[in-house]
Amino acid sequence: GHAQAHQQQLATPEQLGTINQKEAQHRCDGDNEGSCSGGQPELDLVLPVKRVPLPGETLAADGMDTVPGGKGANQAAGAAKLGHPTHFIGQIGTDANASLLRASLQEAGAKLQHLREVPGPSGTAIIILQSNGENSIIIVGGANQAEWSLSEAAKEEVSKAGAVLLQREIPEHVNIEVAKLAKAANVPVYMDAGGMEGPLDPQILACLTLLSPNETELNRLTNMPTENEEQIEAAARMLQGMGVEAVLVKLGADGSLFLPGKGQAPIRQKAIKAEKVLDTTGAGDCFTAAYTVAILEGMDTKAALQFASAAGSICVQRAGAMPSMPSRADVKALLAATK
Repeated sequence: GHAQAHQQQLATPEQLGTINQKEAQHRCDGDNEGSCSGGQPELDLVLPVKRVPLPGETLAADGMDTVPGGKGANQAAGAAKLGHPTHFIGQIGTDANASLLRASLQEAGAKLQHLREVPGPSGTAIIILQSNGENSIIIVGGANQAEWSLSEAAKEEVSKAGAVLLQREIPEHVNIEVAKLAKAANVPVYMDAGGMEGPLDPQILACLTLLSPNETELNRLTNMPTENEEQIEAAARMLQGMGVEAVLVKLGADGSLFLPGKGQAPIRQKAIKAEKVLDTTGAGDCFTAAYTVAILEGMDTKAALQFASAAGSICVQRAGAMPSMPSRADVKALLAATK
């Protein structure tokens, strides 16, 4: 669902976040490259309820929160808050929500020179948040589904990024264009599978360095069962057979399963347990973004998965999507306490 989609973070189109290589080397320790995120910004209207209403039933919410989010924006904010230079390529509306979305991305540190304004509403999500932390989401596309146009400057940003992060809340043809641009420039392409349902275009699959679904998304992408680890691995292998280089399956409280490449042994990462799960919205986006940042900074796969797990654990203990993204200091502190 959108909540888990929100759980992953990195670079996405409609806000395409890119981290410029020279800037990244200036801002981060070591020989790092920047990242580019393409995705969409949207406003989340969060309705806290004890449970989801039954058909024909009316329930009172315990209030209403207005929180900036959107998978692409979450990923860009997640990478930027970890201190990684991140450019966001995307579209935003001309409604009252647009200024809040723009300010939230800027506050996280994302660079917005490629964020284009289009007439009409910004993307909006209505999130029904149950008291156990689970959520159900309804999306209004708005500017994210308006006619898309990548500027020459945005295309250049993609071509010089250290990595490009995509998700499925923007039109598929935009993802195809961005993925092909990145691959032609030898820029790694990471895709969070959250957002639109249905099969992925083979043109995108052939460009992906990494695809990161949760169990539900993996099931929908492959039409294979994903009830246990053996089935999950078999379904992920099927994606690799379709052209994807590596698959990172997010398993929520059960951690993650990473398949590095065809024939290579999977890597199982246990979750860093959260003391109390407050809100899972954005946790998947956060995880994906943190993993990408860690890889760009030269961590090995196991260390990167642990880093991403720590970021995701902090994220679910905070309310909202974009506001719940952790800082580098937050993640370092949790990792130190977990050793």
